Amino acid sequence: MKQFFYTTIRCLILLVLTSKEGYAQMDSGFHFFSKYNYNIVSFTVSNIGEFYFINKDNQLKKFNEKGDSVGVFNEVTKYGQLSFVEADNPWRTILYYKNFSTIVLLDKYLKVLTSINLRKMNIFRVKAVSASYDNNTWVFDEQESKLRKINDDGKVLMETVDLRTIFDSVPSPEQIIDRDGFVYLYDPLKGLYIFDYYGTFKNRLTFLHWKYVSVMGKFIYGFDDNYLFSYNIGSLNLIQYPLPSNFKDYTSLKISNNKIYLLKNNQLEVFTLR
Repeated sequence: MKQFFYTTIRCLILLVLTSKEGYAQMDSGFHFFSKYNYNIVSFTVSNIGEFYFINKDNQLKKFNEKGDSVGVFNEVTKYGQLSFVEADNPWRTILYYKNFSTIVLLDKYLKVLTSINLRKMNIFRVKAVSASYDNNTWVFDEQESKLRKINDDGKVLMETVDLRTIFDSVPSPEQIIDRDGFVYLYDPLKGLYIFDYYGTFKNRLTFLHWKYVSVMGKFIYGFDDNYLFSYNIGSLNLIQYPLPSNFKDYTSLKISNNKIYLLKNNQLEVFTLR
């Protein structure tokens, strides 16, 4: 299915006459797939298609792709106001509480593995966190302007140089994405910064004002209010897909597992690209 999705995207690219700048616009081809009615406030999806829903009762519930409940976490507000849930690694779900600088790690059954108080590690300003490929956690320390990898005890395992020494303007990333040997930091005002696993800066892509950025295979995706953007890392082609009219007024969007997930009116709708 994954290969089919990538093949479909590449075929669509070949049908488009790009501009001199390599930028093109395409008609939408979104196909309704399924719908979930769970009175959802926010959600995320793992890389194996499991859903994580926060409902109005501040419960975190986990469902498999068939919609069967496979876990529940009732202590969402124990650590304060939850900032976001990240479930790229389905065996280590991350709950981040920005106001309390606290990371809570859950296992695949949504049982608490541990909690990390970043302030005790002298890390005071963190907006973005993410699971790392080796079962640790990436954080961006805005006070020190460093991308850091920490273990479950909060010990720093790896860090970049102070980014103020290599950039005139330091990013303030809202997302960290770990994919296939690279770490992506996305700042909607400055773009996408790419590092390798050793913390070496590799590239910067000036894609501004995107939301819900994702990386899948050779493609980088992002949204704004009107378009889905698709960037081919290999060919450097950037294409925008107009979002259908029924996508308006959405609360959240995510592209993962070859599907687009749309949260609207507290219900999750799932689409595939034709």
